[in-house]
Order: sequence, then structure tokens, then C-alpha cells
Amino acid sequence: MVNLSRVQPGPGQESVWDYPRPPRLEDTTKHIQIIFNQVVLADTHHAKRVLETSHPPVYYIPPSDIKMEHLVLVPDSSWCEWKGRAAYYKVVVGDKQVQKAAWFYPNPTPAFTTIKDYVAFYPHLMDACYVNGEQVQPQPGDFYGGWITSDIVGPFKGAPGTWGW
Repeated sequence: MVNLSRVQPGPGQESVWDYPRPPRLEDTTKHIQIIFNQVVLADTHHAKRVLETSHPPVYYIPPSDIKMEHLVLVPDSSWCEWKGRAAYYKVVVGDKQVQKAAWFYPNPTPAFTTIKDYVAFYPHLMDACYVNGEQVQPQPGDFYGGWITSDIVGPFKGAPGTWGW
């Protein structure tokens, strides 16, 4: 049986159960890096993170800190009740590519206008994603794009046995 109890955060940790709903957007100066097919796709200290109850943070990276020549717009989209319609990119580096590996909001809702065109990546589809040098673990479930690091505790939405999610 999966333990579904809220994990008490230790010193320097955050619990996803203390994150708000609706989600909050905040700037972060943490060092964010994304690697795919041995290429550093993104490297920034200017990301924004979205914090939502039960989800590890999702990091949105400014296009100026991404090698955008490796991102190809695809015709897929999805809808977020908080941020609006998302558009997707496939990532292509050399002979390796992955569909719908990243997403962005071309016209976000008013509360999220500062992430307009910023790009979020699914960590499970990349070779590695890092926050301050720590390799992240992807949020469970193929739909979710949260980044789990040692300073974030759950349980996390998408994990087996978590309330039918």
C-alpha cells in the first residue's frame, strides 16, 4: 500500500501540500539546465516556477536561454483551467527527437502573463534536467511536468494510489 500521508518537510524543504490552489507563479534564480542528446538545450538563472497543490514545481524558461533552433512547433494543444491554452514543441537534436517534449502558453490568462512564450520541458523525456546541479526526478504520470528535487516532499499527484489521479 502506498503511503498517502503528507510528508512533513524538513529544514530547507517544501511540501507540495503547502502550495496554493489556484497555482502561484514566482521568479526563481535557481540554476536550471536541460540536456538532450548531449546538448545543453537550456541554461538559465531566470526561470519562473509554478507551484500548485500536490504538484512538484514546473519550471518555465525564457526563450532567450534556450537553444530554440532545436524546438519545432507541433499542431497539438491542451487546456489548463488556470493558464489557458498550451502549445507544444517537439525537440530535435541531431538524429534524436521526441514529440510533445515541451510546452508554452502563447496567450496565457492574465494571472500568468509573465510566462508568455516561456517554455516548460517534461523531464522524463529529456536525458537530464537539473536544478542547482541536482538531477531532477520526473513527477509520476506522463501528463505531468513537475520536477522533483530533494528539497520538495509529497506525496505527489500522479503517483500510484494517489486518490485516483
